[in-house]
Amino acid sequence: MTTPARVAVQIQPQHADYAQIRRAVAAAEEAGVDVVYNWDHFFPLSGEPDGKHFECWTMLGAWAEATSRVEIGALVTCNSYRNPELLADMARTVDHISDGRLILGIGAGWFERDYNEYGYEFGTAGSRLNELSEALPRITSRWEKLNPKPTRDIPILIGGGGEKKTLRYTAEYASIWHGFGDAETLAHKRDVLDRWCGEIGRDPAEIERSAGVSGSPDEVAEGMVAAGITQFTVGVSGPDYDLAEVRDWIDWRDDHNKQLTAS
Repeated sequence: MTTPARVAVQIQPQHADYAQIRRAVAAAEEAGVDVVYNWDHFFPLSGEPDGKHFECWTMLGAWAEATSRVEIGALVTCNSYRNPELLADMARTVDHISDGRLILGIGAGWFERDYNEYGYEFGTAGSRLNELSEALPRITSRWEKLNPKPTRDIPILIGGGGEKKTLRYTAEYASIWHGFGDAETLAHKRDVLDRWCGEIGRDPAEIERSAGVSGSPDEVAEGMVAAGITQFTVGVSGPDYDLAEVRDWIDWRDDHNKQLTAS
């Protein structure tokens, strides 16, 4: 890997008051992370199912004002929850509020409770992926029509590993791919994504490769790097938002990038 590594943290908006979330975001930026994500759900994904939880995009607007350096985004927005043109406008607005630091993370959606309790049609995995494929060109088209336009080509992050659809959409639209699994799985998905890029005539190097990490970088970083991952995301949950593991990854990133520069 010759691309510098980046470290992200997912501040999971669950089991905490907003003041605790805001402090965690500030601490992560101060520690030196490159990206701060939340997620797009309406209920906790772990712990007490009916515990405290906050909405994604209103929070991103607040983070845009509360931070000054880090990129921000959702890991990931559920395509089902908002009209694509509305989502495009929301993203454009947060892009401007943040002075060009928004990443539009998006996926097809999967958490059935969100759908049932908020009145969205759950459908099937296939139907949700088809809706995502219809939404992506509508989002990019709307950006061209808005006044003012986004401050930059907003990076689109697509999360998922489906080889027939998700990775094809990633090759067509994304600047960042976020995968799941161990190093061996990620390496396989990387190769599939590269093949889709070849089919549409896109340089695979244009797509940053991202994955969630857990544990010491001394134990897992080497395999992830070999799989092509350059963005490493640590998830932390409320109410404590312990950033100790995040700081370990920041130290590893700094050493790794120094070695790249030296070589």
